Amino acid sequence: MRADAVKGPVPLEVFFDAAPGENVSLPPALERAYGRLSFPVAARPYVIANFVETLDGVVSLGIPGRAGGGPISGANQSDRMVMGLLRAVADAVVVGAGTLRSVPNHIWTHDYIFPPLADEYAQLRSQLGKPPHPLNVIVSSSGALDANYAIFKQTQVPTLVLTTTRGAEEMKSSTLRVDRTALTDAETIPSSDILRALTDRDLGDLVLLEGGPQLMGVFLAERAVDELFLTLAPQVAG
Repeated sequence: MRADAVKGPVPLEVFFDAAPGENVSLPPALERAYGRLSFPVAARPYVIANFVETLDGVVSLGIPGRAGGGPISGANQSDRMVMGLLRAVADAVVVGAGTLRSVPNHIWTHDYIFPPLADEYAQLRSQLGKPPHPLNVIVSSSGALDANYAIFKQTQVPTLVLTTTRGAEEMKSSTLRVDRTALTDAETIPSSDILRALTDRDLGDLVLLEGGPQLMGVFLAERAVDELFLTLAPQVAG
C-alpha cells in the first residue's frame, strides 16, 4: 500500500523497551499509536534528536524540492506521527538554515507535520502546561535568510534566529524582521552556545533537534544529544 493512501498511523509495535525515566501521560489516541513515552529525570536542558535515514545512511537526496526527510521516509504516516509527538512535548525545535532552505514552506509544529492528530497534540501540550507551539529556532552562521520563508511570514509560532556576529551584520541589511541573537565570532556555532541561549530564555527543558546533517554533526561531536529517535526507511539510496 502506498504511504499516502494510509488514512492514519499504524500503531508502533514495541519489541523491547528499556527506557528509564518518568512516563509522559499521553492522550488515549497518542498512547495507542505510539505506546509508552518517557524521559529520564536529568539535568536540563535535555536534548532529543529526530531524523530519518535510508538503510545505507542517506538522510537527504540533495535534490532541490526533495531534499527534506519526506522523500526518504516516503511520507510515512507513522514516522510523521512520531515527529508530531516529539514536537508536541518539546519546548523548542532547533533546525539549521540548510534544512529551512530545503523546505521553505515548513513550520516546525505538531499540527503542521501530522494534522490528523492535531487535537490530541494540542491536548498533550495543554496537559504539560506548555504554550500552543514550541519555539522554532533557526541556526544560521551566515545570516543569509529569505524573508519569504513561511516561518518568517507567520505570527502564531514564536521564532528565533541564532547566528554569528557576521551573520547578524548580514541580517541588518535584510528585510527580515525576526527575533535574533548573535552568539559567537566563530564560523560555526557550538551546541553549548545554542543551548545556553535557550536556557537563558527559560526554554531549554526539552529541546528537539531536527537537523540538518551539519547541525546534527555539531551536536553529536560535542556529545550534546541525550536521546536519538531514529527512523530507518526500508530503501537504499545508492
